[in-house]
Amino acid sequence: MAVNLEKGQRISLEKEAGKSLTKIVMGLGWDVAKKGFFGGGGIDLDASCVMFGANKEHKDTVWFRQLKSRDGSIVHTGDNLTGAGEGDDEQIIVQLDKVPSDVSTLVFTVNSFQGQTFNKVANAFCRIVDDATQAEIARYNLSGGHDSTGMIMAKVYKHNGEWKMRAIGEPASGRTFQDMMLAIQNVL
Repeated sequence: MAVNLEKGQRISLEKEAGKSLTKIVMGLGWDVAKKGFFGGGGIDLDASCVMFGANKEHKDTVWFRQLKSRDGSIVHTGDNLTGAGEGDDEQIIVQLDKVPSDVSTLVFTVNSFQGQTFNKVANAFCRIVDDATQAEIARYNLSGGHDSTGMIMAKVYKHNGEWKMRAIGEPASGRTFQDMMLAIQNVL
């Protein structure tokens, strides 16, 4: 059964999954909070995965403009421009056993590319799924009605040879991860 994470909570992905993990999926889902004449259409949220080394140096990023890391260990499945549909609206697949040894932290962010704030978003979540079994390991609720255009969702990091996750949930400003780099580096 998946852990419903609270802001700041840390878990061991492998302990929660009950086994060693080689491939995980970070899913992002959302809906428009208010539809209709005054609520407008869809909202374009974008998931990104920013890769960092042990000394907090930026190594690579997977996002809607670069769907695959240079080493091939992380792949974004594509950009959803509206949030329409059920389940995950965007996914980032991480082959943990292929992440380069000089990468110690993966930070997952979400941004509103068109500049809508999160108070216009409903049912927003990020979740980690074991790709082999499709079992949900952890889920973090992102909805909260804040006035920002970005959020640092979570970080997955290697500690003593084991992959762990920390729910961050920090609002930030920016249409892309690039606009939030200082805030991202502050949570490393």
